[in-house]
Amino acid sequence: MNGVAWLGQFLQILLALGLAPLFMGWLQTLRAILQNRRPAGLLQPYRDIGRLFHKESIVPESASWLFRFSPYVRFGSKVMAAAMIPTLMMGLPLANAADVIALVGLLALARVFQVLAAMDTGTAFAQLGARREVLVSALAEPALLSALFIVSLLARSTSLNEIALRAQTQIFSIHPSMVFAGVAFFMVLLVENARIPVDNPATHLELTMIHEAMTLEYSGRHLALLQWATQLKLYLFFTIGIVLFFPWGISPPTLQVGSLLLACLALVGKLAIAAPILAVVETLLAKRRLFRVPEFAVSAFLFGVIGLLSHFMLGA
Repeated sequence: MNGVAWLGQFLQILLALGLAPLFMGWLQTLRAILQNRRPAGLLQPYRDIGRLFHKESIVPESASWLFRFSPYVRFGSKVMAAAMIPTLMMGLPLANAADVIALVGLLALARVFQVLAAMDTGTAFAQLGARREVLVSALAEPALLSALFIVSLLARSTSLNEIALRAQTQIFSIHPSMVFAGVAFFMVLLVENARIPVDNPATHLELTMIHEAMTLEYSGRHLALLQWATQLKLYLFFTIGIVLFFPWGISPPTLQVGSLLLACLALVGKLAIAAPILAVVETLLAKRRLFRVPEFAVSAFLFGVIGLLSHFMLGA
């Protein structure tokens, strides 16, 4: 394998680790500005993670090895997913593993450890959040798969590398099924990342929180890894959306250093544009009541089903 390909693979992982907290800081800054609040700054997520790494990790007495092991699995699975998604260049060393089904399975693995670790603590809030997470994710994963299958049917492949390559030569956006796939994917993005209107990541109200309830018992480096993994997950969903719907700017497998730099600039520009869209959506929408959240996830699945039907009926 060419050395430039390994350089691109290594650079892609470093960009994911470095840009994920920056993207979260940019999003939080935009939300604060839109809500007439003073932002904490773009670098606040870095400061939070660094401070937590210097603190002691306290483990509940009733917790087993699973509680300690879960943060590393969740963080490692996000890093592996970031290495698989062709955000900079197609034809990277891990391109053969970049399958949409494998990617969903990798994210599901992280969720399984997240839920098991929350239940392992034995606390009421953690188990409450775990049950809510299982309910919502059971409805969101079919919606995510339906959106991914629409794109895979148009590209005639489940490989993200092949999807991005075909999307650059074929105008997927003119297909009606892609519109429904885009709506379903964006709704799943809100559900999977516990964003408004599904959940508010800035609150700790026990009656409404889902994701935060499962991390209340963590501290120190374990909590730092969990926060970093959460930021990586939001970054991953946006990069998946870029590969599926806006792949322009991703470098072809030319193995040139100049094309890698241009791809990095294109990725940063797309993320800079995507953050204001999410910030506006979260500012305009209100937090849904908890029993209304499954309806939101089911609506995303219906959009995916309509997209599949339009593809089979119209051939587009």
